[in-house]
Amino acid sequence: MADELNKLHEYANGILTQLNNSNRTKLAREIAKKLRESNRKRITAQRQPDGTSFEPRRPQAFRKKTGKIRRKMFTKLRTTKYLRISANSNCATVKFINSVSRITHIHHYGLRARVNKKDDWTIKYPSRKLLGFNQHDYNTIEQITIAHLASKL
Repeated sequence: MADELNKLHEYANGILTQLNNSNRTKLAREIAKKLRESNRKRITAQRQPDGTSFEPRRPQAFRKKTGKIRRKMFTKLRTTKYLRISANSNCATVKFINSVSRITHIHHYGLRARVNKKDDWTIKYPSRKLLGFNQHDYNTIEQITIAHLASKL
């Protein structure tokens, strides 16, 4: 997929350099919005960018409260409050805000972390890719770029 992205970049680079900065920024913002929506839908469906499902939560052996956890994982993280976009004339970025970046980093890469601040229990979390690209995202970027360029010609 990286090779396809490089081909797309080489193809569109000559055309995009002819656009002024404000048009490139609008295009980057539109791409970032679509990518955020795609990643949000993927997190809601509990899927990784390659299409595999997230590893389910572990049984709550250390949990002090009894009962079933009824929420899906990462329900708050997928909201616009935490999943932000930024765009300028050179790039489009989808990222989590700093206050939750530690949590997302641990889950994305499958690192070891403490369960809570009071206890010394550490758990190795399974890798759950929260943000990423798939073939559908590449096609979406290509369609948005072509539509944007067609409207400017």
